Amino acid sequence: MALIVQKYGGTSVGSAERIQAVAQRVIKTVKAGNSLVVVVSAMGKTTDGLVKLAHEISAAPSRREMDMLLSTGEQVSIALMSMSLQELGQPAISMTGAQVGIVTEAEHTRARILSIETERLERHLREGQVVVVAGFQGISSLADLEITTLGRGGSDTSAVALAAALKADACEIYTDVPGILTTDPRLVPDAQLMSEITSDEMLELASLGAKVLHPRAVEIARNYGVLLVVRSSWSEDPGTKVLSPSPQPRPLQGLEITHSVDAVEFDTDQAKVAMLRVPDRPGVAARLFGEIARQDLDVDLIIQSIHEGNTNDIAFTVRKHSLNRAESVATAIAPALRNDADPTSGEAEVMVERQMAKVSLAGAGMIGRPGVAAQMFSTLSAAGINIQLISTSEVKISCTVAVEDCDRAVEALCQAFDVSSSPAHLKSEVQATPALNLPPVRGAALDLKQAQLAIRHVPDRPGMAAKIFSLLADHNISVDMIIQSQRCRLIDGVATRDIAFTVAQIDAGEAQTLLQRAATEWGHGAVTVDQAIAKVSIVGTGMVGRPGVAARMFEALAQEQINIQMIATSEIKISCVVPETEGVRALQAIHRAFDLAGTERITVPA
Repeated sequence: MALIVQKYGGTSVGSAERIQAVAQRVIKTVKAGNSLVVVVSAMGKTTDGLVKLAHEISAAPSRREMDMLLSTGEQVSIALMSMSLQELGQPAISMTGAQVGIVTEAEHTRARILSIETERLERHLREGQVVVVAGFQGISSLADLEITTLGRGGSDTSAVALAAALKADACEIYTDVPGILTTDPRLVPDAQLMSEITSDEMLELASLGAKVLHPRAVEIARNYGVLLVVRSSWSEDPGTKVLSPSPQPRPLQGLEITHSVDAVEFDTDQAKVAMLRVPDRPGVAARLFGEIARQDLDVDLIIQSIHEGNTNDIAFTVRKHSLNRAESVATAIAPALRNDADPTSGEAEVMVERQMAKVSLAGAGMIGRPGVAAQMFSTLSAAGINIQLISTSEVKISCTVAVEDCDRAVEALCQAFDVSSSPAHLKSEVQATPALNLPPVRGAALDLKQAQLAIRHVPDRPGMAAKIFSLLADHNISVDMIIQSQRCRLIDGVATRDIAFTVAQIDAGEAQTLLQRAATEWGHGAVTVDQAIAKVSIVGTGMVGRPGVAARMFEALAQEQINIQMIATSEIKISCVVPETEGVRALQAIHRAFDLAGTERITVPA
């Protein structure tokens, strides 16, 4: 007998008829010999209606009272679902988050789960009942019984957390699409359904705006080895499996605030090629990396900084044995780029760094925890280690440093993050399984809700990145792409570089204000914001060790005459910032370029 947790969203339980249809599916699952926990959201637009009602009463309702109000939506759903099951002859009981023992932080409207007391729930399961649980909610402690809600993605998070606590065989997420698609079918109608995807890939896609799963839910599944299945509420199709590696042992106490860092990784076989003052126009990156791909050179990190005048800088890392060939390619292309560049900007220049190392924090939910990157930068700064390149993703944060600093960097990071594992190369079991036969790219995403901030003329000394991103972390501002320019400029005798990064648009104004206030003390220049950007990304664990993936993406954008403003990569993700007006066209172009289209069009309910 299997133990399964099923979660049904608001659309799936949006009417009495739909609740009855879900009840039929639940009974079918039970009759197949399974024990079942069902997690449901509020019906349809109930939560939106309650929020509107609250603001008709108060312009600024208290967060505690909002939790009291919004938690009632799920209670309606669980009662009706239990009634429906009982009418069909299936023993069932409804339970609120408090009754099921979901204990959270004492943080109203955005609490994280600390633990789940499963004794009562398990007793009902042993008695043959289906337990219908209210998603999205819990209590702050068993002592004060304060009702809390979990914020965005709360019902998904509740379901996966319950599956982890119960050691369930699977957690099935039922939604209004047939599973996880290669991209948003509203923008690309021929998006293809994937039969399976790794949790690392899903974490990246979820953080990039794929709405079918919230990053918090995927993070719990990855950390505790929960098998996730995303299926349609309207069909019997198998949907998409989200596969996680066998997890490292971790306690269920502190479930959502457990260590986000699993290991500190390092790689001393790194060298850098930088091209300075290349023309800021479509096709430049495609030309450079197209030739690198033709030479069968495998590139690791790629960074393109914000433009200065009519030019910008591109840097990339390769294995040391490939450096001479990579340098030759860049040097051969440079004269042609010089001829096209703005004469006032000076000649393009090729620079190499032969002795580099990459140190990385590996784990889950990096971007969603602003303090992780900031602590990494602060730790390296305290050890007197200067950061050269930065790469961020949901599953890894990497910095390149001087090779002679690598051992000190690893030791300092292991101590700071209480990690004993520091492998030179760490592959997940899912990624290393040949049977999956993963293509280089699994999905593409478009994020239209980010803004770009640029800090000009930041003093080039250890500790500046730590100060900047610690300040933002202290104000709970999550940063995504982080790029430090390769070009060094002397300002009043001080070497400086520009630092650019992206944040959620709603945080851009506050981030700019904070950094402008710090300018006098820290000595940096102007802080600018560009809200009119789009970020297009490709994700796939299969791109590791396969030359030419980045080149194909850049060429697809070049063919559409779409200019790339920033480039940042990690091991399984390549992201480009383009003008906002070109975002949808850019997504469609890269989706075509990697043959991600399916044969059937996906219909998404309004």
